[in-house]
Amino acid sequence: MNTRPQIDYDEDVLLLEETVELRNLVVYNDDINTFDHVIKTLMDVCGHQPEQAEQCTLLIHYKGKCAVKIGAYEELEPLCTAIHDRGIAADIA
Repeated sequence: MNTRPQIDYDEDVLLLEETVELRNLVVYNDDINTFDHVIKTLMDVCGHQPEQAEQCTLLIHYKGKCAVKIGAYEELEPLCTAIHDRGIAADIA
């Protein structure tokens, strides 16, 4: 026999959801910038750890490009500008 009282809840709950389209910050290879410069830029601008920055730089070199950061456009735009300011080609895709 169940001795606990049954409680019914009848509440309307409003759930607010914001959908954010995630984008990629893509860095492109060139013949001008050194590995060290690109690695330092990824660490300074994107907050990469040295190993992550080095791996991304190798992908940029051998594949021609690499998505180095994922996020909302508003988050990536200042990072893309900072990368451009350091003479490195980048885009938000």
